[in-house]
Amino acid sequence: MKKFQTLFAWLLLLSMAAYSYSLQGKVVDENGNPISGAKATLLSKNKEALTDANGEFLIEEAQVSLTTGKIPVGSWALQNGVLSISSNSTASFQVKIFDLVGNEIFSKKMSGSGVHSLNLQRISAKGKYVVNLLQGNHREVFALSSTENLSGTFSNGKTSVSESKVFKKEVGENDLLQVVAEAFDTLTVPLSNLDTSLTLTLKKSEVQYAFGWAKGNAAVPTRGCGKTWNRVKSGSYEFAWSKGTRTIRIDIPDNYDNNKPYRLVFGMHCMGGWAGGVQQEGYYGLKPLDTQKTTIFVAPEGNGEWAPWGQDDYTLFDELLADLEGNLCIDSSRVFSTGFSYGSMFTNGLSRNHQDVLRGVAVYETADINIWIPEHSGKPIAWMGVLGLQDDLCTPELGRSARNTALKYASAEGKDATQEVATEYPGYGEHVCYNYTSVDPRFPVRWCTQNGGHIWNHKDPGASESWVPRATWDFITQF
Repeated sequence: MKKFQTLFAWLLLLSMAAYSYSLQGKVVDENGNPISGAKATLLSKNKEALTDANGEFLIEEAQVSLTTGKIPVGSWALQNGVLSISSNSTASFQVKIFDLVGNEIFSKKMSGSGVHSLNLQRISAKGKYVVNLLQGNHREVFALSSTENLSGTFSNGKTSVSESKVFKKEVGENDLLQVVAEAFDTLTVPLSNLDTSLTLTLKKSEVQYAFGWAKGNAAVPTRGCGKTWNRVKSGSYEFAWSKGTRTIRIDIPDNYDNNKPYRLVFGMHCMGGWAGGVQQEGYYGLKPLDTQKTTIFVAPEGNGEWAPWGQDDYTLFDELLADLEGNLCIDSSRVFSTGFSYGSMFTNGLSRNHQDVLRGVAVYETADINIWIPEHSGKPIAWMGVLGLQDDLCTPELGRSARNTALKYASAEGKDATQEVATEYPGYGEHVCYNYTSVDPRFPVRWCTQNGGHIWNHKDPGASESWVPRATWDFITQF
C-alpha cells in the first residue's frame, strides 16, 4: 500500500512539474560535421530549438495532467518489467499503454477473471509509461516505469481524467520533426516517441539552373532503371535504327546493378578505324581506370564509308542514346563522348547541338572543317581537347578554332574566355594541360598540348604509358 501511495505522489508531482518529453538531437552534414544554427521544429506542437556549435538541440515540455481513480478490477503489480493485472470480474477490459506525450504504444483487450501478464520489456519505447485501464464505464489511470517494481489495488469508484492530449493519439499518428539549415535540404522525419535522442543528417541543397547541372549533382536515373538488359554485357550486338543496322560495341560492369545509375561514355573511332579497335584499346584507355565500375562504355560503328561520320550519324546517336537510356540504368546527367581524329571531329560536332544530353566531350586531334557540322545551339558544354603541336592533319590552328567555339559559349557571366591566353607546351619537359579560369565552373574547358603528331596516346618523355587517359578520366569524373 505504501508503494501505491508513493506512485500516486509521483504521478501528482509529474502532473505539476515533470517534463512530459525530452527530445534531444544532433544535426550533421553528410561528412559527419556538426551543423550549427539549424532550426529543429516539432510541427505538431510548434516548438523549436536552434542547434549549438556542436550541432545539438533540445526540445522539451512539462505537460501531463492526470488524476487517478478506482474501478472494480482487482490489483496490479509490476515486477522485473512484467505488468500483472488481477481481475475480480468476468467482464472484459481494455489495457492501453501510452508514452508520456500521449503516443499509444500498446493496446490489448482481455476477458475473464484471473491474472493477465504483459512484458513491458518487449515494448520498443523506453522510459515512463501511462497505463489506461478500461472496464465498462470505469477507467483507472496510473503511471510507471518498466525498470521499477511497484504494485497497487483497485476498488469501487470512478476515474476522473482531464481532457489533456494524453489519450487522443492513436498508434501511427506520428509527430513530425522538421530541420531547416541554410544551404541544406530541409529534412522532415516522423517520430513515434518524443522522449528520445537521435542524429539527423542533412544533405547539401542542389542549386537549380535554367540550363545544366551543378557540380556534384545527384544522379538523374533514366527510365531503363529497374529493367533487365537481355543483350551482351561485354562484346557487340546489332542495333536496328531508322536507317538500317549498326554494330555496337559495349562494356557494362560485371557487377551491374539495374537500380544504380551509371555514367555513360561513348568512344568514336577515327577514319580507317573501327568500333572494335576502340573497344580493344579500352575506349581510349578509360575503361581500365574505372576501378570502381561506375561507367558503361559504348563504341558505335561508323557508316562504313571513307568518311565514317556524317549528318545521318547524328540521328544514329540520338536513337542509340534513347535505346540505351530506355533499357539500362544510366545517369542522364553524366553522359560523355570521346573520339580521335575523325571521331573527335564528330564528337566536337555533337558538342555544338547536343548539350541537352551530353555533359561533356574529350576530343583528341580535332578540327571543325572537312566534316558536316551542325549549327551551334548557343549552349555551353564541358570541353577538353588534346593536341600534338606537330599534327599536320588536324593542325593546331584547327584545334584552337574548335576550342575557341567551346570557350565562347562556356564563358562566365561578363567574361570572354576566348581572350584568355592558355599556357601551351613550351617544347621541352612534360605535357601541359591548361584549365581555363574565365569559364563557368560548371562548364570547364581544358586544353592539353605536347610535341607530337596525329596520335591520341601522347606520352611524356621517358614514359611507357600515355598521360591522355588519366587527364581525360579526371576531367569527366569531376562532375
